[in-house]
Amino acid sequence: MEIFNLWEKIPGLCEFIPVLEYYPAKFYSGVSQKCDATVVILPGGGYASRAEHEGKGYADFFNSIGMDAFVCQYRTAPHRYPLPLLDARRAVQFVRFNAEKFGINPEKIGVMGSSAGGHLASSISNIYDDFDNVLVKDQIDAIDYLPNFEILCYPVIALKDFGHIGSGKNLLGDNYENEQLVDYLSMQNRVNEKTPKTFIFHTFDDPVVSIKNSLAYAMALKENNIECEMHIYQNGPHGVGLASFSNSLSQWTVQLKNWLIHNEIIACKK
Repeated sequence: MEIFNLWEKIPGLCEFIPVLEYYPAKFYSGVSQKCDATVVILPGGGYASRAEHEGKGYADFFNSIGMDAFVCQYRTAPHRYPLPLLDARRAVQFVRFNAEKFGINPEKIGVMGSSAGGHLASSISNIYDDFDNVLVKDQIDAIDYLPNFEILCYPVIALKDFGHIGSGKNLLGDNYENEQLVDYLSMQNRVNEKTPKTFIFHTFDDPVVSIKNSLAYAMALKENNIECEMHIYQNGPHGVGLASFSNSLSQWTVQLKNWLIHNEIIACKK
C-alpha cells in the first residue's frame, strides 16, 4: 500500500491531513490480470470517523478481482461541509490526473461509499458547486471529478426525516438547523441526468440507516432514467462490510462483480 497526500495547500481546517491509500491489484496473490477500472473508496462512520473494514476490507475484494483500489481518508467532524466533499472530489481528480501512471482508464473510475460514505459518494455524483471561495486551484483541480459509476452500500441519502440525523449533524454542525441546506444535501433531491449508473445494496431491517434511504435514491434514479441495480437482503445489521459472517448477505460482492462485468466496467488486460 502506498500513501499520497491529496493536497499541497489544504482548503479549510487542516488538523487532519487527508490522504489517498493506493492498493494495487498486482500485489494480490493469485491475480494474473489487472483490469483498467478502479474505485475510490469512501469508508463510513457517520462523518465522525472512517471504518477500516469499509476501506481496506473493500480494497482487498477489488484487488482479488484484478482491480486497483484507492481508499480516501477524508476529513470528518469537527471538519464540516464542504471539506469532506472537497477531499473526496480531489481523490477522484487525483486518480484521473495520474491515470496513465497507474495504468487506469480515466473513463472507468468509480466511487464506493458505505453508510455516511455512501452519502459522500452520492454527493460527488450529484453536487457540482465550484467552491471557488475555498479552493486554491492547481492542475489537478482542473480535472473532472464526476465518477463514471457509483457503488452505495447501505447508504445515508437523506439527512433528516427517514435519513440519518447523526451524520447530518456531524457534517453540518450548527448549520444543521438550516432546513434549506439539509434539503439541498439530501441526495434523493439532487439526482439529475449527469448522475452515473449505480449499484446499491442494503438490508431490509437495517436498524441504523433505514432502507428508505436506498429506496428513495433508487426512485430518484428511475425518475431521471439513470441505470441502477439494487439488492435488498432480508436481514442483517448495519455496517456489514463484506458480510463474511453470512452466506446469504455475502453474496452482494458476487452480484457486484456481475454488475461490473455486465456494464463492461471490468475489462481485463494482460
